[in-house]
Amino acid sequence: MNLNLSASLNITRLLFQPSLCLPHHTVPTFNDLPIPLDKGLLRKNGRQAEIKAVVLDKDDCFAYPDSKEVHGPYKSRFAELRAAYPGRQLLVVSNTAGATSWDKNLKLAAEVEENTKVPVLAHSIKKPGCGDEIMDYFRKHPETGVTHPSQIAFVGDRLTTDMMLANMMGGWGFWVRDGVIPLEKKSIFSRMERHLASFLLARGYEAPEPKSIFEE
Repeated sequence: MNLNLSASLNITRLLFQPSLCLPHHTVPTFNDLPIPLDKGLLRKNGRQAEIKAVVLDKDDCFAYPDSKEVHGPYKSRFAELRAAYPGRQLLVVSNTAGATSWDKNLKLAAEVEENTKVPVLAHSIKKPGCGDEIMDYFRKHPETGVTHPSQIAFVGDRLTTDMMLANMMGGWGFWVRDGVIPLEKKSIFSRMERHLASFLLARGYEAPEPKSIFEE
């Protein structure tokens, strides 16, 4: 069983700040992502965004959970995303591939890297608690231009891991709402998150605005 202690500990934050699990932008599937990700969408209503890198979830985002490669219908869009964010500007952060509590010898991470041609982060803490490890990665690779979390977009299918990671770090969250797996086959937690999002949005909650490097 792939237990996630990080999510269990951080979920209590929602009692005090429910908006931490909300996205800044929602798309039905990976194919619906705007490229580049700050293409007019985040900048509306006076928002200022300069996205220099993308942290990308794997399972039920661009691939089936047990797959090590991009889901067939998404391969063209994935190639476009790689072209827009080349080299180490695109980073896979998964709670399976690269999560050392699950992928102990990083064999899965290596296979995903080989098939996608995108780096996979090896991290000891699962999402949403691996923010420090993500920033350490970008500090080690200054060629990405990332000096602050507000320059990172986080793309994923889960509110309580991917979107919470984005908001806890101070980045931009892009929720791939429908993902790859049919709704009736998703986990109960994934289905509950959809209801949670509708509940919070109907009551006027919004994702917290990331602060730029100049505002801190």
